Amino acid sequence: MSSFSIFLVLIISVSFLLVLVIMVQNPKGGGLSSSFGGDAQQIGGVKKTTDFLDKSTWVLASLLLILILLSNLTIDKGTENTDSKLLDPSQTESTIPESIPDEIPLEIPVQD
Repeated sequence: MSSFSIFLVLIISVSFLLVLVIMVQNPKGGGLSSSFGGDAQQIGGVKKTTDFLDKSTWVLASLLLILILLSNLTIDKGTENTDSKLLDPSQTESTIPESIPDEIPLEIPVQD
């Protein structure tokens, strides 16, 4: 398994986790903490759930960006020359015929 494949699996996993964390958040600010009984200062309950979700969103997004940038370094570039043949005239094949006729005879069918 190549290193690019490993990065690809990690990118997909982090993306999935990021989607889950974003979907758990409530757009009105209540989020997961409101479904566990209300106040963020509750003793013995869920404390600062929105802070955790907010921080985990930033961490996962940063991790995703770093993984994408690192995966770019591991892509197999290959040894092929990808330059255009138009840039180097010595590599071009001649497509122009050596002799061009002066006139091109046109045959027009004559109807009787």
